[in-house]
Amino acid sequence: MNAYLILFAAIVFEIMATSLVKLSNGFTNLLPTSVLLVFYGISFYLLSLSVKTIPLGIAYAIWSGVGIVVISFLGIFAFKQNLDFPAILGIALIMIGCVIINIFSKSSVH
Repeated sequence: MNAYLILFAAIVFEIMATSLVKLSNGFTNLLPTSVLLVFYGISFYLLSLSVKTIPLGIAYAIWSGVGIVVISFLGIFAFKQNLDFPAILGIALIMIGCVIINIFSKSSVH
């Protein structure tokens, strides 16, 4: 299977797990806490598979960067949280960094 598809699946599970952190209410709600732990476990397992082919730094940068961006948007739309200009700028720079890695880096597996 393509390492980038595995990495994409790892990102999806990481996003689902992270979105449950708020619902877990500090790990006091058993169901969201249990599900988020399972989802994080799956995410890290898939991430570990992807780094068999993709360099660790590249895979982790993409995994965390995409996760940050998507979770930020979920925070805005699902949890009605506001981001100020520095936060939006920082998120935009993360997105730009992920694009640069994937388009221009010779370290990335294409």
